Amino acid sequence: MSARLEIDRVETAYGNVRVLKGVSLDVAPGEFVALLGSSGCGKTTLLRTIAGFLSATAGEIRVGGRDISAEPPDKRGMAMVFQSYALWPHMTVAQNVGYGLRLKKWPREKIAARVDEILAMLKLDGLGARNVAQLSGGQRQRVALGRALAVDPAILLLDEPLSNLDARIREDVRHEIKALQKNLGITAIHVTHDREEAMVMADRIVILDAGQIAQVGPPETIYNAPNSPFVAAFMGATNVVRLSASRSGDSIDIAEGPGNRATVLRKAAPAGFERGELVAHFRSEAAELADGAARDAGALMLPGRIVQASYPGGIWRYSVAVGDSQYMVDDPDRRDIGAAVAVRVPADALHLYPAAMSRN
Repeated sequence: MSARLEIDRVETAYGNVRVLKGVSLDVAPGEFVALLGSSGCGKTTLLRTIAGFLSATAGEIRVGGRDISAEPPDKRGMAMVFQSYALWPHMTVAQNVGYGLRLKKWPREKIAARVDEILAMLKLDGLGARNVAQLSGGQRQRVALGRALAVDPAILLLDEPLSNLDARIREDVRHEIKALQKNLGITAIHVTHDREEAMVMADRIVILDAGQIAQVGPPETIYNAPNSPFVAAFMGATNVVRLSASRSGDSIDIAEGPGNRATVLRKAAPAGFERGELVAHFRSEAAELADGAARDAGALMLPGRIVQASYPGGIWRYSVAVGDSQYMVDDPDRRDIGAAVAVRVPADALHLYPAAMSRN
């Protein structure tokens, strides 16, 4: 079972503090949507408002076209997997998974059959009689997911359920959750602060900033075409350089500046831009290092010196001082601290915005 979720101009406040500021979002039946953002952006508040644990001060929440804004959590056809798992420590695995069904007063035999089905689905066969305190973190996470799935919710809400797992287990479990969600056809809303997790799991990503939606789109769109400097930086393009530029047909003329050489970028200018200052964002892995005197008429070149080096595995990661700024760049070759280099950024690796859009 799945359902369409419509969030229509929803506002939520803590006392006099507005946290959600007119959020609107339409989630299709069976879609997996990740709410992504930094701490305090409103993503958990939005999830708890959808669930009914918080009351919206304005707007509507509809499931399958029905307004559920005033209904209690247990009447909304949803189930939540919490960050802490919220399992009953005195109960067995089977008792935890069947807890919601007992609240619904299902017959004992029917509960047992459903619990067996869920345990098999989650690869927890044979663990039904075990106390949850005896399980690993990954197993406890599966029990929490099983409890949510047992009641056959129309909408599954996930509140950072993988944050307590170590990196290796987290990678395995997120693929399992995604596969289960697709196989069951459940509409899912997943809160996370982990960019890679959202990219791997979601059909669409919703970037939240200060209680408002900054951008919505498929992972590849959010990653490759961020619509603002904020989204670009949040999605990993944290290197920032200010450029004096002018539009020239389908290209952009970049004037020489305190940290960059003059060049012509074969790239469309931002909408409405003709002349002035641009802010360019780029990712460390999208740039490369060249000799300090190197020039490239079709790329952005930032001459500087290496001030720090590390080896995270597979590549070298350098911090390059360019004037008063420093840029992170990944490069396959080992280079010396102090070496004169030029950071080369291809035109298609640059995300360009009018300076007025930047918060920096």
